[in-house]
Amino acid sequence: MVFNVRDSKLHIKKQFPHNVREVENVWIPMSDGTKLSAKIWLPEDAEQNPVPAILEYLPYRKNDFTALRDSIRHPYFAGHGYASIRVDMRGSGDSDGILYDEYLPQEQEDALEILQWIEKQDWSTGRVGMIGKSWGGFNGLQVASHQPKQLKAVITLCSTDDRYADDVHYMGGNILASDMLWWSSTMLAYNARPADPMYVGDEWKKKWLERLEHTPPFVEEWLNHQHRDEYWKQGSVCENYDDINIPVFAVGGWTDGYTNAIFRLLEGLNGPKKGLIGPWAHEYPEVAVPGPSIGFLQECLRWWDQWLKDEDTGIMDEPLLRAWMQDSVPPDVDYDERPGRWVEEEVWPPQSGINKEYYLGESTLSESAEKKSSVSVSSVQQHGLYSGVWCPFGQPGDLASDQRMEDGLSVSFTTNPLSEDLELLGFPKMEVEFSSDQPDALLAVRLCDIAPTGESTLVSWGMLNLNHLDGHEFPKELVPGTVYTADVQLNAIGQRIPAGHRLQVSLSPTYWPHAWPSKKPVTLNVITGEKTKLTLPIRPINEDEEDHWPFQAPEAAPVAEKEILRDESRSRTIHYDLLTKEWILDDFSDEGARKIVKNGVEYGSTNRNTYSIKEGDPLSAKASCEWTLTVGREEWQTRLETFSVMTADENHFYLENVVIAYESEEEIFSKTWKKIIQRNFQ
Repeated sequence: MVFNVRDSKLHIKKQFPHNVREVENVWIPMSDGTKLSAKIWLPEDAEQNPVPAILEYLPYRKNDFTALRDSIRHPYFAGHGYASIRVDMRGSGDSDGILYDEYLPQEQEDALEILQWIEKQDWSTGRVGMIGKSWGGFNGLQVASHQPKQLKAVITLCSTDDRYADDVHYMGGNILASDMLWWSSTMLAYNARPADPMYVGDEWKKKWLERLEHTPPFVEEWLNHQHRDEYWKQGSVCENYDDINIPVFAVGGWTDGYTNAIFRLLEGLNGPKKGLIGPWAHEYPEVAVPGPSIGFLQECLRWWDQWLKDEDTGIMDEPLLRAWMQDSVPPDVDYDERPGRWVEEEVWPPQSGINKEYYLGESTLSESAEKKSSVSVSSVQQHGLYSGVWCPFGQPGDLASDQRMEDGLSVSFTTNPLSEDLELLGFPKMEVEFSSDQPDALLAVRLCDIAPTGESTLVSWGMLNLNHLDGHEFPKELVPGTVYTADVQLNAIGQRIPAGHRLQVSLSPTYWPHAWPSKKPVTLNVITGEKTKLTLPIRPINEDEEDHWPFQAPEAAPVAEKEILRDESRSRTIHYDLLTKEWILDDFSDEGARKIVKNGVEYGSTNRNTYSIKEGDPLSAKASCEWTLTVGREEWQTRLETFSVMTADENHFYLENVVIAYESEEEIFSKTWKKIIQRNFQ
């Protein structure tokens, strides 16, 4: 989660068409008396020559946590003739209030008032664009769905249109064990940090104690909504794409957890739109890994100039989608670069696309269906430990390792060596005819590229809660022994598979820790034949297709001056006890500590996440997340420690969350939340 520039090719620009003035803190009043804290970068003469505005609206603390990343983008936009505004949302950073949950109606209502406030400023033309990665990408789309007159365009990065089935909560209707508790624990720790006395004055401690007392662990509410109900529909713009009638530029990367939404937005939105997918993790494309990075801020300017200044930049004459077609690589948990090339599509779905079907046989994957047979697919609780993190942020160790360690824990079906290269662009889909020996079950599907030398590289994966065969809103028990058909959509991919390599699809009723395990060990009876098949989105290879680089080199404003107080480190290890038969995945990140020279703020964090499970015992599953965060100055130091644990039996989930706060070394607050929540087809 720490901002880093691993790509040395980033070109730092110190001179811009406009001189930039920075306003360190501005209070934006809400109609209920709440004040939101903002930082603004302006062209020096903006009051005399008003400019359009660009808004980034986040809960991640503008004065410390995002200060470094903000420093390379917002001055860049201001230097090119925009008012660039970074707002801490209600209950975060220096802003008043409590942040009770993510993406609440209150968050969107506050954004609408921020847009009205921007419109009234002397430096504003009244035309606004919203940009954001992750949370800021979500709320840009959500605010656009309200159709405020001030908002003219959006750039959404690494976000989703579906809060239920394509976010950190319930992927495919399964509890995303690896991320649901982790993300809740992250926000519990983040929200518990105090406002800065430099800006809020002597009331900082009183406000801090109020924030500590009233900010809840979000996971409790998330587990209270285990199906796709109204709670999740609110804020999911896929419920009605027609609500968004302004231009949308959707951006992501193949290594990110949110790329699927780009294809849905391109297909569903009716207004002007563009899509861009690189090889990147959950980060802005000018600094993201794996590389190559691109001149993304220049692309943003072309988008803003087109829609906020009414300049024809030519961006709408270009293809609807640009995507990085990745070449095959050996498996590794970290890549600095992914080889490949840019490909373009004028429409989505592409008119030239071909859906190619591969049928499952006796350990085979072939273009023609064999006669029906049965394959037993049984639970191996530790399957999934080598599959990487759900949403890589670009840290070393995030990606899936050689899948030969997983293939033996699942049931696999493999093609013969390919006679010619194959390019995939879009969503693979797995259709499976099956029966289950249990009323509650899930199915995980992995698609791998098998090299001639045997290495198995994870290309895509997906999973489905089999109680959700008729949708995520009204799940039903399976009748053991009854034959059903499941459609499992795998994550979108852009991948070239070379001739001589083989494709392999693997099935399992477990995928720990991505999926919380079913209540009991499950055996699925998979029926091969015409109804059990893998469908791949083939992009025909055109050898005459021009291979060109459509982007400029990455640029940015200078990174804010900082001092490194503690270096970063990462360890990600898997332990196995031969006596207890327990597997433990221990993921530790020391995100280091820094000092922002300009404002004197010091901040740092460590995070440990452990996921344990015993062979043959799904009820032994346990997720634990710990955070330590520090923020302060030489004369003012605070520390937070949080502990979050999730376990389950056959009928209930058990949650425990703890927050302990220190001023200097004195404990000033502690609170424990305990919650028991009924399992509901999970």
